[in-house]
Amino acid sequence: MIRTIKAASATALAIAFLSSAATAQTIKIGVNEPLTGAFAASGTYVVNGAKIAADEINAKGGLLGKKIELVIEDNKSNPTEAAAVAEKLITRDKVPVMLGAWGSSLTLAVMPKLVEYETAMVVETSSAGKITTSGNPYVFRISPPSFVEAAAFKNIVDKLALKKVDFLVINNDWGRGTAEDFSKMMKEKGITIGLVETMDQSAQDMSAQLAKIKATDSETVIITAAVDQLTLIFKQAAALGLKKRIITTGGSQNPDQIIAQAGAAANDTMHLTTFLPWMPEKTPNPEATTYFINEWKKRGFDFAGCTESFRGYDGIRTIAAAIEKAGKAEPAAIKDALWKIDVKGLNGDIIFKKSGPTGQESGQSFPNVYLVEISGGKIVMKDL
Repeated sequence: MIRTIKAASATALAIAFLSSAATAQTIKIGVNEPLTGAFAASGTYVVNGAKIAADEINAKGGLLGKKIELVIEDNKSNPTEAAAVAEKLITRDKVPVMLGAWGSSLTLAVMPKLVEYETAMVVETSSAGKITTSGNPYVFRISPPSFVEAAAFKNIVDKLALKKVDFLVINNDWGRGTAEDFSKMMKEKGITIGLVETMDQSAQDMSAQLAKIKATDSETVIITAAVDQLTLIFKQAAALGLKKRIITTGGSQNPDQIIAQAGAAANDTMHLTTFLPWMPEKTPNPEATTYFINEWKKRGFDFAGCTESFRGYDGIRTIAAAIEKAGKAEPAAIKDALWKIDVKGLNGDIIFKKSGPTGQESGQSFPNVYLVEISGGKIVMKDL
């Protein structure tokens, strides 16, 4: 009886969606991002990038003869809220596909809803490895998981002469996953792993963790956190006289914003990033990068947001390419088409490869990863 009711409900939902899709004047794309809470700055940047992509596509005639309509919802930097937002977007707003959900914990909370309602989501930021290895065929990630970042970093650790490394990471799936993947890679390279300190995502005072790290014999500390927390960490590290090399991960650190907020405390810090807005000519798609940056500036947005906002821009362009290839804005068709697209993103070609258990694979694209350094208040490519 329960199975019969569930099947009937699913059928009713599908019929309602198809009826709605047939009469819709626009093609809806759900956007599930943190617009308030700890990750609000980053989520807002992503949403603004998504809007630029939608406006660009609509100015060129839209998709399948219709305009794109972004249905944007705030997940409040909260996993429970992120799951509720996903359900609302699918069942009430009738979106056939989503972009989201910034943080790894937020995306992981959404993933069961994708399976329940058989709706794909393009993941633009989250880096926890298990997002694409847990067996969810509705996940298509364009951002690099932490193991991809670690693999890219593996090629330069010798040049940095790393010997012993401590970690300070946000205490969630993103931070813990980064520490695990980077530690594994470094151990294989013969690098000693020292302390692994964690901090809550809303913590304001990290001086206790930094004091412990200062007292170790490591020469490097790898930090994973969002931009506002990184700013506090750099200031507190400077106040403590911590002189170790600092490298951040995750591509969510907005070096320009760090310079503006942390000042001299940010000098000599290094950052792994997936986009080079400071050097458009060195990106895989200079023409598109230049257009995006010019449009970002034209709208009066802070240039610092480019290192996050491009994810929303590429995410919507990825979804649009799938809808175009599918020939219709229906969930199953879009999901199938995502496996067939080839989009020249701002940080590399977006082509999904299978990741995870056989028959339940997620899609993972493999973007470029760069190491930049803040030197004298400016962002430069690290000279290795």
